[in-house]
Amino acid sequence: MSLRDISRAVRTRQWAKNGLLFAGFLFAGHLRGLENPAHRLVVAGEILRVLLAFTAFCALSGAAYVINDWRDIERDRLHPIKKNRPLAAGRISKRGALALIVGCLIIALVAAMSVALLEPKAWLFPIVAASYLALTLAYSFVLKNEVIVDVLVIAAGFVLRMAAGCLAIPVPISEWIVFCTFTLALFVALCKRRAELLEMGENSEATRRVLPLYSVPLLDTFIGIAAGLTITSYSLYTFLASQSTAVAGNHQSLMITIPFVVYGIFRFLLLAHSSAVGGEPEQLLRDKPLMINMLFWAILVAVLTLL
Repeated sequence: MSLRDISRAVRTRQWAKNGLLFAGFLFAGHLRGLENPAHRLVVAGEILRVLLAFTAFCALSGAAYVINDWRDIERDRLHPIKKNRPLAAGRISKRGALALIVGCLIIALVAAMSVALLEPKAWLFPIVAASYLALTLAYSFVLKNEVIVDVLVIAAGFVLRMAAGCLAIPVPISEWIVFCTFTLALFVALCKRRAELLEMGENSEATRRVLPLYSVPLLDTFIGIAAGLTITSYSLYTFLASQSTAVAGNHQSLMITIPFVVYGIFRFLLLAHSSAVGGEPEQLLRDKPLMINMLFWAILVAVLTLL
C-alpha cells in the first residue's frame, strides 16, 4: 500500500471542497482592525480553529470515501475510470482499507474536539461534524440510489461544511449564504450526474443505479434552474451584506463581485458541455480562466471585507 494509493483512496484531490469551511471566516469581516494586537490574537485563534475544522472534515471525507469504495468495489470494476481506484484494482486490501478508515476517524475526532476545547462557544462543531459523517454514510448506503434525493443530499453536505466553518469561529450563519451554498452545490452535483449519464450510456445502471432514472434533457432543465438560483441567491446576499458583518458601514460594495460569480457559473457550464469536467469537478483546478476568475473574486472579497 503506497502513499500514492493512500492519497487516491482518501481522494486528497477532492479535499478542496472542504475549503468551504473558510467561507465564514472570509465573510465575517474579522480581518478589520488587525492593527490592534489584542484583535490579532483573536484572529489567530480563529484561523487555528478553522484549520483544525478543515483537518477534521478532510479526515471525515477520507474515511467516507474509503467506506464508499469498499461498498462499491464490484460496481467500480465495471466503470472505465473507477476501476483504477486502489480498492477496485486490488492495490489496497480490505484490511488496509479498515486501517485507513480507523486512522481518519481518529484524526477527525481529535481535530473536532480540539476546536470545541479551544473555543467553548464552538461546542456545536463536533455535533455538525458527526452529522456530516452520518449524512455521508447514509448517502453511501441508501440515499445515493434515490432519484433527486441523491443530489439534494450532496448539496446538504456542502451546507454542513459551510455551517461547520462558521461554528468553529463562531460567527452568525447568514441564511443567504446557506441558500447560495446549497444551490451552487446542487448545480455542480447535477452537472456531474449529466456527465456520468453521457459517459456510461446504456451501461449507466451498472455503475450507479440511480442514473437510468434521469435523462439528459431533464438534467439540463434542473441545471438551468440551479444555476439561476445560485446567481440570484448570491446577488441577494451581496444586496444585504450591509446588514451583516461582511462589510463595514452602510454600503453594498460586494455587489461588484456578482459578475465574477456569473462568469464562473457560465464557464463551468461551458466546460461541462465540452469536456469531462462535469463528471470530475476537481478538474476545474486545471482550467486557468476559471482559476484566475476565482482568484480575482477571492481577492476582491477579501479587500471589500476589509473596508
